[in-house]
Amino acid sequence: MKSIADGVWPTMITPFQEDGSIDYQTLEKLVDWYVERGVAGLFAVCQSSEMFFLSLKERLALSRACVKAARGRVPVIASGHVAETLEDQVEEARLMADTGVQAVVLLVNRFARYNEGDDVFRRSLDRFLSLMPADILLGFYECPAPYKRLLSPALMKFCVESGRFGFLKDTCCRTDDIAAKLAIAKGSNFKLFNANAATLLDSLKAGAAGYSGVMTNFHPDLYSWLCANWAADPERARELQDFLGLASVIESQYYPVNAMYALSLEGVPCGLVSRRADPSRFSPSMKLEVEQLMRISRSYSARFRQGAAGGMK
Repeated sequence: MKSIADGVWPTMITPFQEDGSIDYQTLEKLVDWYVERGVAGLFAVCQSSEMFFLSLKERLALSRACVKAARGRVPVIASGHVAETLEDQVEEARLMADTGVQAVVLLVNRFARYNEGDDVFRRSLDRFLSLMPADILLGFYECPAPYKRLLSPALMKFCVESGRFGFLKDTCCRTDDIAAKLAIAKGSNFKLFNANAATLLDSLKAGAAGYSGVMTNFHPDLYSWLCANWAADPERARELQDFLGLASVIESQYYPVNAMYALSLEGVPCGLVSRRADPSRFSPSMKLEVEQLMRISRSYSARFRQGAAGGMK
């Protein structure tokens, strides 16, 4: 199976029109914006994409549109794994695989309820894998909704040894736990992408393949630089990491509306319509905070520019 590329995989925002329908024209411009900032690929139909608020038809259409807009410049992976029953999950994943994505990303919390153990998870996953074509590359996402479940070391070992998985979006936010997972995956095709900005540099040093988090909707070029240059330029990497870790507190402000506003400041004609959050609650002071962050981000972008081969301009 083809390996997932190292680097930055944005968790894509879904732009909506005023009537709440998906804005596919803006989606094309958004894909261009990501690609121009040196990302390795695109993570479509994820929680940032508001997948829990999209119908199956919309999730599939959104994935196809992202693949089309990427035009082969970067690969696309997608989730959309929201169904409750195992049978529906299998159907969902098969249909998503047919949209042209490189990998289908599964939610860790879909295979067992919050009060059920790894034994239930393992039985459900075994059954799921037996019903999925072996040539479909899979990934896992430790999604915090509807509840947060992390891959245990035993489950990580099983997934690695199965040979079916190539991607993990890790959300544990703990360097020691990330290092333990990386030790299990060492020498395999299974790559870990950290979703937590504060621990990113340390995770890269431990062997993480890159970053896949919500801050890619504010300044993905800075993450691209860090992932490509942290080993060759450790002093500047630490300086940039300090900024990225601090800047990431904006995640808790009013996401994804604040990211939509940041994108509009970047020239992406993205409105503030969301199915998940009421844009009227995005206050003037919140807007000012995003504006101030983006001005500082641009100053860092001017200093840390991603070159065509991962170097610096």
